[in-house]
Amino acid sequence: MTASRQSGHPPPDRVRVLVVGAGPAGMVAGITLAGYGIDVLLVEKRTRASALSRAMLISTRTMELMRRWGLEAAVRAEASDVEAYTYVTESLTAGTGSDLPMAIPTRPEAAVVSPTRPAWAPQDSIEPILFAHLRTLPTAEVRLGCELTGLRQDDDGVQATLLDSRTGTAHVIEARYVIGADGPYSTVREQLGIAMEGLDHLGHYESVQFRAPLDAVVGDRKPAIYMITRPDAAGFLSRRGHGDRWVFARGRAPDQAGLADLGEAELAGLLARAAGVDELRPRVDRLSTFALAAMLAERYREGRGFLIGDAAHRMTPRGGTGMNTAVQDAFDLGWKLAWVLQKWAPADLLDSYQTERRPIGKHNVDFSAAPPTVPATAAETLPWDLNGRLAHHWLPAPGGAPAPADPVSTIDLVGDGLTVLAGREGRRWTSTRAIATAPIPLAVRLLDQGTAAALGLRPGGAVLVRPDCQEIRRWSHYDEADPPRADHLAPAPRPLPAD
Repeated sequence: MTASRQSGHPPPDRVRVLVVGAGPAGMVAGITLAGYGIDVLLVEKRTRASALSRAMLISTRTMELMRRWGLEAAVRAEASDVEAYTYVTESLTAGTGSDLPMAIPTRPEAAVVSPTRPAWAPQDSIEPILFAHLRTLPTAEVRLGCELTGLRQDDDGVQATLLDSRTGTAHVIEARYVIGADGPYSTVREQLGIAMEGLDHLGHYESVQFRAPLDAVVGDRKPAIYMITRPDAAGFLSRRGHGDRWVFARGRAPDQAGLADLGEAELAGLLARAAGVDELRPRVDRLSTFALAAMLAERYREGRGFLIGDAAHRMTPRGGTGMNTAVQDAFDLGWKLAWVLQKWAPADLLDSYQTERRPIGKHNVDFSAAPPTVPATAAETLPWDLNGRLAHHWLPAPGGAPAPADPVSTIDLVGDGLTVLAGREGRRWTSTRAIATAPIPLAVRLLDQGTAAALGLRPGGAVLVRPDCQEIRRWSHYDEADPPRADHLAPAPRPLPAD
């Protein structure tokens, strides 16, 4: 990362939204807000990008957001060519093993419900993609080496004291709202006085990132994860993007020597045993360890301050839900803040951030705390990822033309304002008399008969959708006395997905 400051910014001591933390959650919040023309400042205490691969799974819904911003191809280019299953084996060269399904949709399963599919790309490859996109947005700025040390708020806004680590100088930023995206030990959360609930100290997880030429060893098999059962090398091996980069990870028992306690030869021997290649000479990039926890903030908001990502919830690696929940939090809060700041919606729309996102955070925290021996399937986890959004259906090529190289999904039709989807017999929906959503922009998309029927629309009927693809109103026919209105913002009532 390099700091970004572009023309068109407000004075440096005043901004509409301050985002503390420039990891995936913080950058997605910035991208979403700046996409609406909201001036947003991201501050990050790191001075450079992390070289730690960390999160690997980019879920179906998160990939739909990448598609929304035109980043799907860039993310896919950084992803490992693997399939969504775990291969249980003594070592990479054991020659025998068993496939273990994961709680992640396979390519065929994802194709039924989405225009895209999950990707297995390391976080340190995804962050530069998000950062580069953020820099193209003229109302966004990122300051690295800048740490939050104090926060005050009143009815009009917040005042944040920031410390520049390069110069040692402090200054105050005024903002209308502040978003804490500053990780599990969030300063924003502490300053807002929000406590965490749940299970702390569930154990320790450690990993070693290394490089070794293992392609010839694994051959054509492409599991996302190898579960190594050999007693003296038990753990998990997984690719990290392209090339020869791998990670070996394991839970660390209280009486077990940590990876950092091993000498160079001992560590190389451990990796050689896991690979089943005696002569392996791995090049170790770095070691890492972190405490496992399953915790949730007691609330996601205090006044003009909000929490997203790890500042709002801590999850174990089980299911790979941590980063994806964070990204989806950020998008949800981002568009809602933008609508309020653009005066498209009343301030009470912001109350829906906690109402709608905290139950998902709680479910994912609880899911991550379950023992790894408790099986789960994609059929159980995918509904929580997609969160009941508009159904995906491919639109046919116009006029019977050949299928386009880049087909369009119903998901792709949803814009930054409100979107009405109606069948061809519902042309009256395009009448200006049907648009009573001012000042919220409203787009009307007419569907072919087959797609309209697939969405359950009656002839002449329509559905109203928010930017997050949540359905908020249906009509069986056009009714001039009941057009789409600006107060149609809450999702249609529905039960949460079943556990």
